[in-house]
Amino acid sequence: MSTAISDQKAALRREIRAQMKALSSEVLRPEDDALFAQFLSLPQVKAAHTVLLYHGMGAEPDTARLIVPMLDAGKQVALPRCLPEHEMEARLVTAQTQLVRHRYGMLEPGEDCQILPPAALDLILVPGLAFDRQCRRLGQGGGFYDRYLTRCTASTVALCRPRFLLEEIPCDPHDRQVDCICTPQECLFAPS
Repeated sequence: MSTAISDQKAALRREIRAQMKALSSEVLRPEDDALFAQFLSLPQVKAAHTVLLYHGMGAEPDTARLIVPMLDAGKQVALPRCLPEHEMEARLVTAQTQLVRHRYGMLEPGEDCQILPPAALDLILVPGLAFDRQCRRLGQGGGFYDRYLTRCTASTVALCRPRFLLEEIPCDPHDRQVDCICTPQECLFAPS
């Protein structure tokens, strides 16, 4: 990893996190509604049988709201569980699954939930602090998704608030872009 790119990412993360803290629920809720409508309308979402979501926190989209609609549509829903060494796994959940708080603050399935192999996933909703129009993402910095996605063939989609769709995200060769980014206004697709 380039030191210059690493420094650029760290500075951008600090800037984005400060902007996120300033957002109010009056702004977030309507944006979430529009983001979820875009996401749910995607053909790859409709076609997916097994979906890996994440449980948003802070100013991230409140993706927990997607669990029940996905289950009601007959899909299997999984959430990530963080493991040591910056690894993660997908575990099946239901509307009644009791989630546990990870030391990083997010809610995740417990060890009692069934593990799904990466090959079982059809679609993965990938979190990120910011994105650009080439579908590159700035993650939280732990590399969990970059590592996990190397083992997957599933379609990848991200939700992005308009203010966090940037001109360019600094990236390293190991950084994974997503296939599609949904904003409240449009869906962007990665260049071929």
